Order: sequence, then C-alpha cells, then structure tokens
Amino acid sequence: MSQHVRSIFLVRHGRTSYNAAHRLQGQVDIPLDEVGRWQVERTGETLRELYVERRPDVTKRIVVASDLCRASATAHAFADPLELDVHLDPRVRERSFGEWDGMAVDDLAERYPEDYRSWAEFRGGEMKYGAESKEAVGRRGVEAIHEWSALGDEHTDLFFFTHGAWISQTLQTLLGISAAFPDFASVLSMRNAHWVRLLPLDRSSGEVRWRLMEYNHGPAIADTPQWENPPIGLAHRLND
Repeated sequence: MSQHVRSIFLVRHGRTSYNAAHRLQGQVDIPLDEVGRWQVERTGETLRELYVERRPDVTKRIVVASDLCRASATAHAFADPLELDVHLDPRVRERSFGEWDGMAVDDLAERYPEDYRSWAEFRGGEMKYGAESKEAVGRRGVEAIHEWSALGDEHTDLFFFTHGAWISQTLQTLLGISAAFPDFASVLSMRNAHWVRLLPLDRSSGEVRWRLMEYNHGPAIADTPQWENPPIGLAHRLND
C-alpha cells in the first residue's frame, strides 16, 4: 500500500475586488478585499474547529498554497494560529486565461461574442487568446496532490489553498471525470472561501483512489446574506 495522508482539503481563496466586479483573475496577483479578509477568518476558524480541535487523532497537518497572494493569505488565516508553515507551490496557482486575464466578463461578451459564448459553453473559445488548457491545469494539480500526499501518513491532513478553476479541473482529473467527459463541464466552481474534502480508498493493487466526501462546504454563516455583505463593524475589526 502506498503511503499517503489521511485526508485532503482543497480550499478556495476569499473574495477579491475582481470577484466582486466579475473580472477574470487568472494569474493576475490580486489581493483579498475587505470582505475576503473577513471570509477567510471565518473559514479558518471553522476549519480549525471541525478538523483540528475535534480531531486529536490527526497529529500532523501540511499546508500548501498557490503563490498568488489571495490564496496564500487565505492559507495564513488558517495556519498562523496553529503556528504551521505555509508552503508555496506554483503548481497550485490558478489557470491562466492568457490575454483574457484581468478582463471583465461583460467586456469579453461584448468584444469577443462568439469566443466568449464558446468558452461559456465549454467549447474552448478562450484558447485562441493563450489560455492554459484545462488538461494542463488538471495534470499539474494532480501532480502536486500526489507529491504532497506522499509526505504524510494516516495521522496527517493535507490542506491546499488555491483557486476556483484549479479546484474544478484538478478534481475532475483526479477523480477520472474528465476521462469520460473531456469538456470539464461536470463540476461547478466553488464559492469563495469554501472547501472540498477527499478521503482515500486503498486498492489491493497498492494504489490509492481519492473519493469526494464534501464539496463547496463552508462556514454556517456562508448560508446567510452576511457572507457577501458582512456587518461593517465586523469587517473593520480585521484591521484593528
């Protein structure tokens, strides 16, 4: 049986000004906005409560983040109170959309109507503008998962702090969904500061198969209007 961690978490970063304005971020290094900083504090608290405080059997935690600041800041909101190191890995960064990085979705629809429609319908219209292929994103994501997972054991949890398209495309590759449906349309992008949890199934061949336990899971407050519009006093407390 191959060595691997007990469970894997894929956590999307908190909100940014680009998210709020419906702009494609891609690999543009945009920081969290005020709401995003508030969101990741809530998510960090919930992850620690559910998967640290209630899990004394897990004695080690590995934290890996995209090298883009919105993801690394989300990782630190979870890891810093636990005094855990955050390991930056460029394989975990968001998909590049090439020339479309940073553009507003409405502008794309107006300037490139046919290619925008093709992208929205999962037919690859973005590839004309230098976007990274979904297959390439999935491959580098799975590579990172396998390598980091092998550094732990049954007493280890592995946390990746990353991005929406990366999670969707990596998950579909890891679970074999993209082999059956190569358009990568089977998994919707998660909300900001939400997570996936994966559990292993050890095969008689010695290989491990990862299974989806939770998807688009978040703090309880994320199911209220406060998630996108937190009370001003709460948001400002982050800067005190």
